[in-house]
Amino acid sequence: MGSICTSKEVEREIPTFVRIYKDGTVERLSGTPYVPPCLEDPKTGVASKDITIREDPLIRARLFLPKLEPVHEQPEKLPVLVYYHGGFCIDSAFSLVEHQYLTTLVAEAKILAVSVEHRLAPECPIPTIYDDCWEALQWVASHLVDGGATAKEPWLADHGDFHRFFIGGDSSGANIAHNVLMRAGHDTILGGIKISNAYLTHPYFWGSEPIGSEPKTDHDKVIPHVLWTFLYPTAKDGIDSPMVNPFATGAPSLAGLACERLLVSVAEKDLMRDRGLKYFEAVKESGFKGEVELVEVEGEDHAFHILTYEKESALVLIKRLAAFLNKRC
Repeated sequence: MGSICTSKEVEREIPTFVRIYKDGTVERLSGTPYVPPCLEDPKTGVASKDITIREDPLIRARLFLPKLEPVHEQPEKLPVLVYYHGGFCIDSAFSLVEHQYLTTLVAEAKILAVSVEHRLAPECPIPTIYDDCWEALQWVASHLVDGGATAKEPWLADHGDFHRFFIGGDSSGANIAHNVLMRAGHDTILGGIKISNAYLTHPYFWGSEPIGSEPKTDHDKVIPHVLWTFLYPTAKDGIDSPMVNPFATGAPSLAGLACERLLVSVAEKDLMRDRGLKYFEAVKESGFKGEVELVEVEGEDHAFHILTYEKESALVLIKRLAAFLNKRC
């Protein structure tokens, strides 16, 4: 009797990111462990909990609430941040590094944060991920419309100040935040909510033509290019889709970004640094009517403030983001 081979055959993969088998199963090759929420973080006092935004298809989120002042007659109101984590195909709002990052940011900025757990590619097509994130934004905004009577999330209903409404994201999450901001330029957010401050750290943008210090040869073989074409092979215009290349011919004007203030952050050693710099300049030149700021960090690489959240340089950047979120006219 012959032995039965139980190994599965790989169809395609991106080393260190994701592997797809011929039977359709997907294996993720990186990311940090899941950590549960907690009612009081021992270091910061921040409380966190997990909620479900939609059952089918599933969208979840982790909420973060800073330690509040002693109870007053009325619940303390806090700015609301809708946050999109990095990794179109990996990582999670429930992962160790994302949890620690948001806990630190929420304590520093004293905001209420909603970290969106969208579906992942390749099982979920990238445009649908954008839809998940837009739906999550609308769900948060719905608490202004009816005081949370439908959504029934007391942290948002009791403590959310929807006149100070923020979005942010890192890496592919910054790409998502950009696309959400562009959509908000022509689609109304529930309750007529306006996004005041938005930040994009180390945004995932790319294109077919190299810019700045990007590799001049084999430009299509580096990870930003390979990842997009692997995860979204049917994208119209490929790597020059405006979703990933906001400077592409025919891309909508960046003047349409729907926020009052925008912060773009780049890291010196990040392969996508020059894209972030170009984005900052393009927004300034587009006719964008809000304020735009740039933060450059020397000696660091992509997403360092999340992956190495305990470093002094990470804490400095988080403090800078917190100060930006608290900026008012």
